[in-house]
Amino acid sequence: MAKARGDFTDTLLRRKQISPDQLVEAESTAAAGGIKLQDALVKLQYLTANEVMTAIAEHHGVQFIDLADLEIPKSVIELVPESVARENVVLPLSLEGNVLKVITADPANYDTIQKLQFILNKDVVPVLAVQEQIQEAINRNYGQTETESVDSMLVEFTDTAIEFTQTEAVSTLAAADDSDAPVVKLCNLIIQEAINLRASDIHIEPFADRVRVRYRIDGVLVDRDKVARRLLAPMLSRFKIMGSIDISEKRRPQDGRIKMSVGGKHFDLRVSMLPSVHGQSAVMRILDRGNIQVNIRELGFSEEDYIRFQNIIKRPNGIFLVTGPTGSGKTTTLYSALNELNRPDRKIITAEDPVEYYLPGINQVEVKHGIGLNFARIIRAMLRQAPNIILVGEIRDKETAEIAVQASLTGHLVFSTLHTNDAPSAITRLADIGVQPFLIASSVIAIMAQRLVRVNCVKCKEPYMPQQQELRQAGIQPEQLAKSSPMKGRGCNHCRGTGFRGRQGIFEMMRMTSVIRELTFAQAPTQEIRRKARATNMRTLLEDGILKVLKGTTTLDEVLSTCHAELITVDV
Repeated sequence: MAKARGDFTDTLLRRKQISPDQLVEAESTAAAGGIKLQDALVKLQYLTANEVMTAIAEHHGVQFIDLADLEIPKSVIELVPESVARENVVLPLSLEGNVLKVITADPANYDTIQKLQFILNKDVVPVLAVQEQIQEAINRNYGQTETESVDSMLVEFTDTAIEFTQTEAVSTLAAADDSDAPVVKLCNLIIQEAINLRASDIHIEPFADRVRVRYRIDGVLVDRDKVARRLLAPMLSRFKIMGSIDISEKRRPQDGRIKMSVGGKHFDLRVSMLPSVHGQSAVMRILDRGNIQVNIRELGFSEEDYIRFQNIIKRPNGIFLVTGPTGSGKTTTLYSALNELNRPDRKIITAEDPVEYYLPGINQVEVKHGIGLNFARIIRAMLRQAPNIILVGEIRDKETAEIAVQASLTGHLVFSTLHTNDAPSAITRLADIGVQPFLIASSVIAIMAQRLVRVNCVKCKEPYMPQQQELRQAGIQPEQLAKSSPMKGRGCNHCRGTGFRGRQGIFEMMRMTSVIRELTFAQAPTQEIRRKARATNMRTLLEDGILKVLKGTTTLDEVLSTCHAELITVDV
């Protein structure tokens, strides 16, 4: 061993990267601390890890590689099972014929090389890299930052012949909160993995012979694992315990909340249990407190819409409605507005069902139907607290709508949400609920519809030409296309091969002009309101999406799948 170390240091001495005195000091540090000589050189800051590894690679006659920004094809990664990669700290690099290059931090570890050759039935050629970089690359390519993975846990369960009975599992888990228990570990790893993959939801769905686990990433559900059916009861019991939910109740829908810290960040998970034919189905909504501190600039507004939005939220009174389906980012938009307005000289009160994110400096009230504390009752009470700004989570019925209108007419700025397809149809919806047209016309200051579209991955996006059918459907003219630069992600490790990473809003902002107020008062149909709004510079969801396509932010296919062209394009 000493000879090998000497040879490797000879290379460093020959290149004059270290002096003989520095080598002696590093050797004594290594001996005293019980660490490798190469680690001692890095610890003493005589060399970087890359410089040391380059010298070791030269001594052993193998290639050295820097893994910092290296992308490895998914087809190559799949050659080596995750458990093998983690156990031996190795990663496949490339396959040429029957020769597989494998990245390792120890070229002298011939046992591992032979084991890999036996497991993979290929000629394995070692390539050298820094161990920390290999560990990071394993986490990046296999999508898990924990030392132990969901995959290896499931293999462990499959190999173990233990059968869980529901009673045993429930009593064991309820009795002790032992983080070493296999089911506890598996549940924690599922949550941690979902957070690391930037998932917004975790879905656990039971079927006759299996349990399906899916994560919603950037709005799209991705299959994660097929879990053995016998793990359903202990897993659900564990999640219920974490969310303070009654584990003995299995016939009724249940709700709870889990608080977790992952990587030093705090996360809240909203847990929903629903009885299905094959057992309880669980959905956990991951709420990242950091996500809600979104700057209005980051939401995805165009310059004109940004100025309009700023002007609307600075108004002293009136109702501002945000519309769209569930999961279209309405809450994030309204919270970003509240963050902007949250100053010591303003009193802000919210009524929410439930409170999703906790905002410092804002009074938040949660709806509790069990004791009759509904939106209408909360709004009446909050008006006696002299607020400047009110947020009503959702306008669902006539009573809530009328009190919100009255609040706006008595000098309060009211924010709320509605479930409608576009901005003009929100007026019709309020009338359907039972609000008088003259009250809608005099209280509403603006309505904004929004959707979320996936954004092209910054690391792999490249120019592309949309299909002719898509161009026709979106009404994009050849001259518009000539002046623009549509982009599309080809798929890489950064975006997990999807071509997209992250989401941004597309918006349709309709201000209540005098013309639209008159149409509202006259109970004009939605189509007429939409036509007049477009004549006064309202950009539709589709048009805003097309602008983002022409700028290269997203793809035309993504925009068309989010907002239907035939619904939104109307001839002026």
